[in-house]
Amino acid sequence: MIDYTTFTEEALEARLAEMRQDHADLDAAIQALAASPVPDLIVIGRLKRKKLALKDEIARVEDMLNPDIIA
Repeated sequence: MIDYTTFTEEALEARLAEMRQDHADLDAAIQALAASPVPDLIVIGRLKRKKLALKDEIARVEDMLNPDIIA
């Protein structure tokens, strides 16, 4: 896990944009693998776990950028 406490707001926003793109890329890869004639369920499962971990990291960074917003 990355320690974001030393990041500037601009660096956090840049990292957030990068993570959102990675999340979208993982989603596209999962959909492509799932649509194949013989989907590799192990690879799909690994990608889904990575996507979920990335979603959690995105939420942490969003919370750092918007600390006053209560979910």
